[in-house]
Amino acid sequence: MNEQDRVSMLKTKHTGLEEEIVLENKHPQPDEVIVADLKRQKLRIKDELASMNAL
Repeated sequence: MNEQDRVSMLKTKHTGLEEEIVLENKHPQPDEVIVADLKRQKLRIKDELASMNAL
């Protein structure tokens, strides 16, 4: 997998995580543990993208 493919995959995953966070927060009582985990995953991806100078 070349760097451009990796960046594309990470951006897609980042967007998917954001959608999951939004969906979880729409629940009457969102599970904060799940939301926190999703946010951590999203931040890891953002950091990796930043280190690749792809943002």
